[in-house]
This record gives sequence, structure tokens and C-alpha cells, in this order.
Amino acid sequence: MTDEVRAAALRMYAAFNAYEHTATDKIFTPDFFSHPLGTTGPESVTRSWQRFHETFPDAQVVVEDMVVEGNTAAVRTSVRGLPGQEPPTMLEIFRVRDGRIAELWGLSSLRRDP
Repeated sequence: MTDEVRAAALRMYAAFNAYEHTATDKIFTPDFFSHPLGTTGPESVTRSWQRFHETFPDAQVVVEDMVVEGNTAAVRTSVRGLPGQEPPTMLEIFRVRDGRIAELWGLSSLRRDP
């Protein structure tokens, strides 16, 4: 299970970094739920990634640390390529089911101007 969970998380970051927005159907479960955004389904991730890449076209997520236990991964990342700020840190926790991400919790130090 540990390898499957790690692979699911790494697939998600690789797809994000490669702008493979349509890969979300293969990475997330149909009933995926994002706790920070309050959204459901892979299409919500596609829209979120598209908006993020429109705002920050050079953004790349770098995995700094990953801890996997059971069906859950906790991942600390930094986001490179954001103009005018130090790379923000993100902490995300994923629950994986059947090799795909089913649920996500997260915190970010990304600075958002009002």
C-alpha cells in the first residue's frame, strides 16, 4: 500500500508540473474531495490547476519531504517560479483509495494579495 500511495502523490505533482490538466481523471477518484477548497471531483482540480497556471505560468512544485503510512501521505513541498516572493511552502495530506487520491487537506504559505 505504501508504494501505491507514494506513486499517486508523485503522479499528481508530475502532472501539475507538466501542465497535464486532463490527467486529473486518472489521478483523482470521481468523488474526490478537497477540504481546503470545499470542491468535489477531478474536474474541480483541473479548473484549479488551470487558474493557478494562468496566474503563475512558471510555477513548479518540488517535493521536499513525504511520509506515507497506510493509505495516507503527508507531503511538504515548495513552489518555485513565483515572481516577487520566496518559494512558498505547502503541506498536503492525501488519502488514497484504489491507487487514486480520494481526499486532500492542505495548508500553504503562498502570499495572496488582496
